[in-house]
Amino acid sequence: MSVSLEREKVRFVSGGVECAAWHYPGTNRACVIMAAGGGVTKEPGTDPFARRFHDAGFSVLAFDYRHLGESGGHPRQVVRMKEQLADWQAAIACAANLPEVAPDRLVIWGFSLSGGHVLPVAARNPRLAAAIAQTPLVDGPKSARGAARHQKPLAALRTIGRALLDALGQLAGRTPLLVPLADEPGTVALLTTPDGLDGDRALNPGNAYPEWRQEIAARTVLRLMTYRPGRHAARITCPLLVLVCDQDQSAFARPGADAAGRAPAGELVRMPGGHYEPFLGGHERAVDAELAFLRHHLPTDPAHRATPGTEDASV
Repeated sequence: MSVSLEREKVRFVSGGVECAAWHYPGTNRACVIMAAGGGVTKEPGTDPFARRFHDAGFSVLAFDYRHLGESGGHPRQVVRMKEQLADWQAAIACAANLPEVAPDRLVIWGFSLSGGHVLPVAARNPRLAAAIAQTPLVDGPKSARGAARHQKPLAALRTIGRALLDALGQLAGRTPLLVPLADEPGTVALLTTPDGLDGDRALNPGNAYPEWRQEIAARTVLRLMTYRPGRHAARITCPLLVLVCDQDQSAFARPGADAAGRAPAGELVRMPGGHYEPFLGGHERAVDAELAFLRHHLPTDPAHRATPGTEDASV
């Protein structure tokens, strides 16, 4: 896919591994640090929002986690929660050192699994200016129970069996056993929910990102089933926007709404639609809500104006 001159490729190191990111230099001294959902790379998972934030004057740093996309790390297509949280810390440090960015004007943004990550990352980094969690995975056990209603029992057992085999294979250093990110009920896949099947048309319209591998290590199923980032919500001191979709059948709206209520400076936006609605017909509504939140909490004044860099690159 062609890339405009508005962004340049940068890299930073996390845990001894090089992570790749797109840097969009902005003009208002603020930077939105972005990562996509589980198994989704930076281009399909952040491009539609990153460009709108950049058009509004914000710098953006949109990165791939280790083991995914253009970032390093082996084996490939693996999701490890501790590593991804460490990647967030490294991305925050990278953004703070961008020449046009003020370190006190950093924002984190994530959707789905990364939206869940936003909660512990924001709790750990009280100096963040703001945080946005879009259709976040906040309570893995609850989401797993709800998603199970859209899977056939035998296929559910086959999925768990493949996940267990993959986890055992990890101990022996074997290549990961992969499953699709989404597929029809009755198949072995990470998601078989009705809105989970919207992922490709929402994030990859017209096969705009053919290099995106829409598969993930099967062991990820087990990790998602036990992940509960919502327990960190009460310790988040920066302004937090949680955007939920009321018909979300993959991450579910209620845990996200509850997390917004527990955060001392939490704000909640509700939209109709499923998990990927902010990338589909609800895109303008989601962008408008998130930009309004950013402009309210990071107002631009003369002291926070910068001239964009002149070394933007294209690939």
